[in-house]
Amino acid sequence: MKEKNKTIIEDEAEIYEGVRAQFPFTFGKQSKSQTPLELLHNSTRRPTTASASAANPENKSNSFPSLSSSSKSWIDSVRTSKNPNPNSSISSSNVIIGPPRPPRAISDDDDDDDDDDEGEVMVGPPPPPPPSTSSAAVDDDNDDDGAMIGPPRPPPNQDSDEEEDEVEEANQFRIPISNEIVLKGHTKIISTIAVDHTGSRVLSGSYDYTVRMYDFQGMSSRLQSFRQIEPSEGHQVRSLSWSPTADRFLCVTGSAQAKIYDRDGLTLGEFVKGDMYIRDLKNTKGHISGLTCGEWHPRTKETVLTSSEDGSLRIWDVNDFKSQKQVIKPKLARPGRIPVTTCAWDRDGKCIAGGIGDGSIQIWNLKPGWGSRPDVQVEKAHSEEITGLKFSSDGHTLLSRSFDGSLKVWDLRKMKDPLQAFGDLPNNYAQTNVSFSPDEQLFLTGTSIERDSTTGGLLCFYDRVKLELVSRVGISPTGSVVQCAWHPKLNQIFATTGDKSQGGTHILYDPSISEKGALVCVARAPRKKSVDDFEVQPVIHNPHALPLFRDQPSRKRQREKMLNDPFKSHKPELPMTGPGFGGRVGVSKGSLLTQYLLKQGGMIKETWMDEDPREAILKFADVAAKDPKYIAPAYAQTQPETILADSDSEDEEK
Repeated sequence: MKEKNKTIIEDEAEIYEGVRAQFPFTFGKQSKSQTPLELLHNSTRRPTTASASAANPENKSNSFPSLSSSSKSWIDSVRTSKNPNPNSSISSSNVIIGPPRPPRAISDDDDDDDDDDEGEVMVGPPPPPPPSTSSAAVDDDNDDDGAMIGPPRPPPNQDSDEEEDEVEEANQFRIPISNEIVLKGHTKIISTIAVDHTGSRVLSGSYDYTVRMYDFQGMSSRLQSFRQIEPSEGHQVRSLSWSPTADRFLCVTGSAQAKIYDRDGLTLGEFVKGDMYIRDLKNTKGHISGLTCGEWHPRTKETVLTSSEDGSLRIWDVNDFKSQKQVIKPKLARPGRIPVTTCAWDRDGKCIAGGIGDGSIQIWNLKPGWGSRPDVQVEKAHSEEITGLKFSSDGHTLLSRSFDGSLKVWDLRKMKDPLQAFGDLPNNYAQTNVSFSPDEQLFLTGTSIERDSTTGGLLCFYDRVKLELVSRVGISPTGSVVQCAWHPKLNQIFATTGDKSQGGTHILYDPSISEKGALVCVARAPRKKSVDDFEVQPVIHNPHALPLFRDQPSRKRQREKMLNDPFKSHKPELPMTGPGFGGRVGVSKGSLLTQYLLKQGGMIKETWMDEDPREAILKFADVAAKDPKYIAPAYAQTQPETILADSDSEDEEK
């Protein structure tokens, strides 16, 4: 018996293996659905004219997946087993499977030929008419090869060709502006941004007094910051700068003291504040007024530079927070205190540039025995305050941005006149900067929104060699663009925007030429839902549901229904003013019978509080005169005549 059962089991196993061999190896396994990166980046693609015109009409995502060799052989074997005659088709059988076939197109020539109609059945919409071409250019033998597939092409438009030429001219520098993500969280405009040299962490400071820290490696597709700090309570954040080793960063606020934080946002120290009663700024240990800008030394990790509204620049040692290393006082036409609005290091840290509140630019070379006297001074470089300065890496070019709505390019070897001045760049914020591209062939800056203007915040790109505008990119329709940066390692552009109610950091990138950074956040799958997650369920309104499943009416409908109800809308009786038992004493003789009987029987004797005291006394005057008791008879002969005063109350006179 055992041997018989064993042979049956072996036969069943062989049958199962034989049947299982007809299926592909992965049959029955549930594979995780993965969204292609192309579809993920399509959700962040910026709507541009060039991308719309160059879009591929064929949607590859809707195509079916290709079959493996084993699946294809198995399907072929099934087809041959069900249809032994390979020349005959399945549709030629009399059994109708699925929906009926569409009506075939009948022509005059093929009325009698039933066999040929099988291959000429028209499926889908009729084909478009053939393009009108000259008889000399069309060959009758190649009509099928020149058939038009898909919708007809639009007629050529000269304006669209000009736009494509402009886009091609802008894309010759390969500007990564095809896709965009936004880092949100601030409640006011973002005034400063700093990206570390590795491109993994981003700092953003705002007018809402906070600094938010973003980490691309640990950030999901929700794009949330992992830490928020408030450096100085009630002071705007004006500048952020990473150290050369990216282990610390400098934070400059509207207060007189700058702070140093580590990479995780923990406070390492705060620079000392100077004595505001000392007039000579060189004798103070620190700044005495609000800071305007700050930047870390590009090569030395112990040195930082700050500028202030007190009219001085100071070089600090991060290892000693109690005193500065050097105090720089700009050269002024008149004695006084004019704020230093911005400052910048050159690439090697051997030169300092400062933007003065009177519109002048002053440059100091760090050399032995140097002092506050500037090596280069350009008076009236701008008509208003300077908001941003930037050196080129070769040390030949200096860019300046000002409140007067201009961007000027200076040659450091000849600083008398600018090489080029670009206007029509509105600027309403003291932190608006200017930045170079990684190869320094381009430089870019942002614009602010004006009241009467219809354009939003723009990001303008200029060619450094030709000194002309290359491209303008609309960043925010309602917010101004304050600071911008083009990271060399990520090849992504950062632009800060905002208004009085919100602020955001826009990151522009191109999946084909950018690396890491925003690409990592977009491609990373969202976090798996936890048991403790809570999600608000959507409210579904169904007014025609059955009474059992109908939702409760709104409060307005309930109030209207209660007003129409005579019982619920009945006005209650007002309470009795004054003392009493049980609220209302003797108001109703029918409903409160017990109280009425007690009052009539004299058991409730505390009614004197409701009476007039004078009337209560006078009602016993006649009884006391006729039947005196106790003391009155003894003094009856000598008692003077009682004269009672008349009442002077207004009620009794009336």
